[in-house]
Amino acid sequence: MCKVKAVVMDKVNGEIKVEIREFPEPTLEEGAVLLKTIFSEVCGTDVHLFHGQLAEAPYPIIPGHVNVGKIENINGCVLDVEGNPFKVGDVVTFLDAHETCNKCWYCLVAKATTRCPHRKVYGITYSANDGLLGGWSQLIYLKPGVKIIKLPQHLRPIDFIAGGCGAPIALHAVESATIEFGDTVVVQGSGPVGLNVAIFAILKGAGEVIVIDPCKNKNRLEMAQQIGADHTIGDSTPEGRIGKVLKLTCNRGADVTIEASGNPKAVTEGMEMTRDNGTYVIVGQYTDAGDVYINPHRQINKKLLNIRGVWGIDYNHLYETIRLMAKHKDRFCWGQFISQIYSLDETETALNDVEELHVIKAVIAPNEDLCKT
Repeated sequence: MCKVKAVVMDKVNGEIKVEIREFPEPTLEEGAVLLKTIFSEVCGTDVHLFHGQLAEAPYPIIPGHVNVGKIENINGCVLDVEGNPFKVGDVVTFLDAHETCNKCWYCLVAKATTRCPHRKVYGITYSANDGLLGGWSQLIYLKPGVKIIKLPQHLRPIDFIAGGCGAPIALHAVESATIEFGDTVVVQGSGPVGLNVAIFAILKGAGEVIVIDPCKNKNRLEMAQQIGADHTIGDSTPEGRIGKVLKLTCNRGADVTIEASGNPKAVTEGMEMTRDNGTYVIVGQYTDAGDVYINPHRQINKKLLNIRGVWGIDYNHLYETIRLMAKHKDRFCWGQFISQIYSLDETETALNDVEELHVIKAVIAPNEDLCKT
């Protein structure tokens, strides 16, 4: 039986270590699928995992929660949502969230499946001791019931993975923002989530899109301009950024502001640059990065500010994202987001590059023979 190479993050004496380990090729249970990985993304969540900042992570883990690969083997008949059977050789992705029960109060009453207590996430809340359940691996074991989607023939794996988790989470955020035709939308952050928020805001009918990022990597704001942002703001001070937004909006502020920065300080700043009775959506605070001071009278009540939080995605977000990417791939060219492709041996470098904002999008290619697919 072949050995499978995978990157494992493990906690040793309180410190996270990264190493390549070998695993046996798994035997498939009924309804399971074995995927040969083409690409797996490296995102901010993986950096948080590397620093032990996600309390629920069951180290050792194989990271990589959004992936694309080619089906290597199937045990039984596995169908997509439209009833079509998957077959060996299909190029697919899958919803990283799994085991959502559809039985609990959150699933059935609150309609908030991302808060289901039974929910597991590939590359984040599955342990390496449970098998090949993360994308930084030559093979990925798709357990029975994992929601798999075949990529349209004209959507290349490299373009899909360039969107990565940022694309469906951005779609969720824009959906929650209820953007109306002609709205001025401010996006805080020009990383993968922020860039995708800008794209979907444009597709949703925003009249103007303003992308803000004080990051020293100018490539990010240049990319925002390339995808169609009307204005970019890179001022180094909150006062400068708020002032420019107000100037661009007749001193009223944005109709909708979406925080995609990951910096808690951006929240109070974003509230200040949103108009009275406007909408503020927070999507970037995936980990607890600290507290901020808010004046509830001035910044919320008196402003009639609508505040919405966005956490995770459901199947529909991934499904619709793929359809939109396939339709608009020539307009937005998601593949250009990828700054570098890394091998399994280079994952620690990839993590550092993402943390230091040296790249827009970093991607792992575990199988050299497939990385040009």
